[in-house]
Amino acid sequence: MNSTNQHRKVDDELWSAIGDPTRRRMLDLLLSTDSATATTLGNQLPVTRQAVAKHLAVLDRVGLVHALQVGRERQYRLDNAQFARAVAQLTTVGDAWDARLNRIARIAEAMADHPSTSLSD
Repeated sequence: MNSTNQHRKVDDELWSAIGDPTRRRMLDLLLSTDSATATTLGNQLPVTRQAVAKHLAVLDRVGLVHALQVGRERQYRLDNAQFARAVAQLTTVGDAWDARLNRIARIAEAMADHPSTSLSD
């Protein structure tokens, strides 16, 4: 797999992980604290502890969180660098969509101003 395809696969997995509302809520919770256990997170989410563990495994696999064994529990911490990368990508995607939507708005306005004009003119 070449570097571009490898990055695309990583990005697809990253966005798939972030796409789940429960995982986004977990990221929000981890942003507000230094670290948390699956139990702590589960107490603040409407899912089972087993579901929390599965969600954390997905976030860990894409590098958004890392676990550290502390005694009998695993403390999960947000990976700030990977999270910043995701935010930067989201900003880039948002900017691209804003540009597309602005272009569509200009086309619609031009069509409204000149109803006989088509997109092919």
